[in-house]
Amino acid sequence: MESPVVFIAPGVPPVTGGSLPQEYYAAFVIPKDFSAKQDSLRTPAPASPEVQIYINQGMNAAASTMAGSILNGVIDTMNNTIRTQLLEGIKTQSASLMADQASKLANPIAKKVTNVNETGTKSANGNAPISLFQPLWMACIASAAILFMVISKVTFKTRKESLLAKVTQMVIGAVVAVVVGFGLTWLADRMIGLHIPQFADTALFLTITFFCFFLLISAVLSWLGFKGIAIFALMLFFGAPLLALAPEMMSSFYRDWVYSWLPMRFMVEGLRELFFFGKGLSWNHALSSLTWIGIVSIVVLLGSVLKPLAIQKQQTLEG
Repeated sequence: MESPVVFIAPGVPPVTGGSLPQEYYAAFVIPKDFSAKQDSLRTPAPASPEVQIYINQGMNAAASTMAGSILNGVIDTMNNTIRTQLLEGIKTQSASLMADQASKLANPIAKKVTNVNETGTKSANGNAPISLFQPLWMACIASAAILFMVISKVTFKTRKESLLAKVTQMVIGAVVAVVVGFGLTWLADRMIGLHIPQFADTALFLTITFFCFFLLISAVLSWLGFKGIAIFALMLFFGAPLLALAPEMMSSFYRDWVYSWLPMRFMVEGLRELFFFGKGLSWNHALSSLTWIGIVSIVVLLGSVLKPLAIQKQQTLEG
C-alpha cells in the first residue's frame, strides 16, 4: 500500500521569509551548525542544537496536523537516540556528568514549531472553502434546472430560435452568477462570521465559479435532459467528503478515479489561495481550469442546437 507520507529533500530551502510554499504540508529545517552543537553536548560547555518545524495550516488542516505530529515524533526519536549515545559515551570514558550537561541531555534537541499560512479562528477549522462550496453547488443545480424547465416548455420552429434561447439562458446565468457570487460572500462574511480577507476578489472568484458550473450543468442537461441532474447530485453526495481530505490521504481509487474528476476541487483550491495564502485573484491553475470548463461547456451547450428539433422536443418531454 502506498504511504500517504513522503519526505522530500528540496534542492533549495522551501521556507523563505517565514512562509511555506503551497505544495508542502510541513517542513523540517535543520540548521548548518546542527552537528557542531550536537558535538558540544560532550563538552563542559554544551549547546543544544535547534531544529525548526513549519506547519502549513492553509494547505489542509487535517493533513498539516498529521504532518506536524509525524515530525514531532521524529524529533522525539532523535532525542532518545542522541541521549542514549551520549550517556553510553560518557559511561565508556568514565567521565563525570556536569549539571549543565545533564539538563541538556533531558532534551538534546530543541525544537521551534511555527504555523504558517494560518487558517485563523474564523475559518470553520480551515474548512471555509468547503463550507462555501455546498450552497454554491446547490444554487447552480437549482438555477440550471429552473432555466432548463422554462426553456423546455417553449416550442422552437427553427434552430435560430433555439440558439437565441441558449444565449439568453447563458446571459441569465451570468446575472444570477453575480448575485450568488457577491451574495454568498456577503452572507459568509457578515452573517456566518467567516473571515474573508479579500472580499472583492473572493466575490469575483465565486461569480466566475458559479457561472462555469452553471454552464457545465446546463450543457449536460441540454443533451441528457432533466435526468442529467442526478449526475451532479451524486457529485455533491460523494464529492463533498473528499474535498475535506488531502489527496495523499485518499486511496488510489478515490484519488485517481473520483477526486481527479471533480470540477469543484478547483473552487476549493482557489479559495484556499485567497483565504490562507494571501494571494489575490489571478490567472492561476484553479481559475484557468474553471475557465476551460466554462468554455467547453459553452461549446457543448450551443452544440445542442444542432440536434433535430423533433428529438429535442421528445427529449424534453421524457426528461
